[in-house]
Amino acid sequence: MIESARAKEIIERFRDVHLAVLGDLMLDRYVYGVVNRISPEAPVPVVHVRSEKTQPGGSANVALNVRSLGGRASVIGLVGDDAAGRDLARLLSEAGIRIEGLTVCGGLQTTVKTRVLADRQQIVRVDREDPPEAALAGVAELAGRLAGVLGGVHGLVIEDYGKGVVCQQAIDAALGACAAAGIPVGLDPKDMHELRISGLKLATPNYKEACDAADMPLRDVEFDLSPKGRMPRIAEKLMQAWGTELLVITLGPHGMYIAPRGEQPTQIPTKAREVFDVSGAGDTVIATAMMALAAGATHREAASIANHAAGVVVGKVGTATCSPDELIASIRSR
Repeated sequence: MIESARAKEIIERFRDVHLAVLGDLMLDRYVYGVVNRISPEAPVPVVHVRSEKTQPGGSANVALNVRSLGGRASVIGLVGDDAAGRDLARLLSEAGIRIEGLTVCGGLQTTVKTRVLADRQQIVRVDREDPPEAALAGVAELAGRLAGVLGGVHGLVIEDYGKGVVCQQAIDAALGACAAAGIPVGLDPKDMHELRISGLKLATPNYKEACDAADMPLRDVEFDLSPKGRMPRIAEKLMQAWGTELLVITLGPHGMYIAPRGEQPTQIPTKAREVFDVSGAGDTVIATAMMALAAGATHREAASIANHAAGVVVGKVGTATCSPDELIASIRSR
């Protein structure tokens, strides 16, 4: 859908783009090992650990994607007054991500997801987190920081992982501040999480989230993509509800369904050669599409570039990012 020369022109402008990301910050830990036997204590594999890695996750992965693509990024979110929160702040700073919007909440535990992998396969995930209601104590202070963090940015991404930060109070403060400053807003929603939100530049739900937000039961995605399917109706309902200029419904191996305002919706196929891990692919889609729009891409160009970026990251193990060179190479190879 986009010529490589035009894509390269847009991607080169990413260095001039600064995005802020509001959402649920997490710390991702990866434990890598090998499995040679089953435990005598229970029918579970024994993982011999070979290496470990820690990196920002959740909404912070959107910021990492922005940085990996050559742009500038700021985060707005909550962490606990704990070791994990301090590790996350340090890792963000080391990645060149601004943390003025980081709010430390004493009554909150920083969310940590630990994934154990062996032979490129995830064996188990261990989560440490508080219920979403625990985040409410820090939202008022976070909302008060918004105006200062948004100064000079070219867009705000609202990344909802359902951990409590993306609540109505935070949404209202963010939309008000962005409207006053003329800053476009993108939303990556969470299923089963109802929020009043409108006036978006971009929304990127996956198929399940789109069905949920449209108040329509989940069915077979292949049927909904057929001529008799519901995808046009789902898209119409979400476009009206969110007032968005561009709707991108991600469909996993089926690619994307894109609905630009005033244009005919269409499905575009996936660009992934191999799929090893879909963790964080949605983060890559909204980061890339928002950057492309800020860099002057049309709606369809932005969706096409984001589709290529998603194809790159799902070919990697773990929550991954995409570089400009990888993105350009993917577009040229197609």
